[in-house]
Amino acid sequence: MAHALTEWLWQHEFWLPPGVTWEDMQESEDVRYPQPRDLLLSIPFALILVVIRCAFERGIALPLSSKLGVRDKQRPKAQPSPMLETFYSMRCKNPEEGELISLAKQCDLPVRKVERWFRRRRNADRPSLSKKFCEACWRFTFYIISFFTGLAVLYDKPWLWDHRECWTGYPQQPLQPSLFWYYLLELSFYWSLVFTLPFDVKRKDFKEQIVHHAATIFLIGFSYCANYIRIGTLVMVIHDASDCFLEPTKIFNYMKWKKTCDSLFMIFSAVFLISRLVIFPYTVLYNTYYYSMEIFQPFFGYYFVNALLIILQLLHVFWSCLIIHMVYKFILQGTMEKDMRSDTEESDKDEEREKIREKEKNGITYFSNVTSNNYIQRNGSEPLNDRTHLTNGHVKER
Repeated sequence: MAHALTEWLWQHEFWLPPGVTWEDMQESEDVRYPQPRDLLLSIPFALILVVIRCAFERGIALPLSSKLGVRDKQRPKAQPSPMLETFYSMRCKNPEEGELISLAKQCDLPVRKVERWFRRRRNADRPSLSKKFCEACWRFTFYIISFFTGLAVLYDKPWLWDHRECWTGYPQQPLQPSLFWYYLLELSFYWSLVFTLPFDVKRKDFKEQIVHHAATIFLIGFSYCANYIRIGTLVMVIHDASDCFLEPTKIFNYMKWKKTCDSLFMIFSAVFLISRLVIFPYTVLYNTYYYSMEIFQPFFGYYFVNALLIILQLLHVFWSCLIIHMVYKFILQGTMEKDMRSDTEESDKDEEREKIREKEKNGITYFSNVTSNNYIQRNGSEPLNDRTHLTNGHVKER
């Protein structure tokens, strides 16, 4: 069964253009082609990157956050409650009003206290500022290394300047060692992101991030097996270009360097919109959809790669809409809006509202007492203090 499935999966009709078989891709002493088994190396390399990341965040990023003044906000802790904790873990983290009333009766607590408990418990699960800072530092370090590695690998390659060169001699394009290691670096990194996904900072576009990682891994893997190496390197270097500006924008945001953050975000926005909405469609999508047809007829790999590239482009459009909205707000208001993907702490607003309510309540009570005393004094029933003014201007103590 497994053997039959393997034979079906690796049919040359799926991976290679018409008229080309796996026999045509046999290696020799001087010529080496991509082999699917090479991709297995990305798993141990991804685990090594996870270890390096942990060491980097603890040994470099975390001490750096303290020196740069990044401080975690003190969050009020939820009081121990086994019943509420069980409901939070097993049922729902944000119960509706009816569930809050039911839980309040079971715990013999006011509804407001139960609501506050869930709010504080949710905030406890949110990542701290130092954790966000460390994650941004790690990604910034990797994207810088990856981007300049890509430039160093590609600067003397003809397909970087003439995109039709991506298909010259396809699929019998020998694999150069520099391209192999560049591919392995990128694929290992995205596998490491998948491994750490449950522990990384979760934002509102979490589902889109999962789709992005899956499409990227499939695209890198398939392009390697089908020897779309040249077009794959262009995709990777284009993506890393804008990411190099996104992560330092986050870092300066966590440091509260407002002007630097705003400036970097505008640069990132320009690079992202140009690279993802202009360069990527022309350099990659148009290249794979039209230029490749000058060399071979469509086959399964042609449709599959283009489908993955279109998924990436749809994600680019989604994120571009968020970025354009933030830039629009910045132009109107003159200040950068908070990242729309970020999750806010509920206690910041809700606790302040409760305090304001209490202050308003106390203020109304005080105002009521004062006006009542003034009214009584004006009617002569009861003085406000222990001194009474006589008609002759003297003061008499009571």
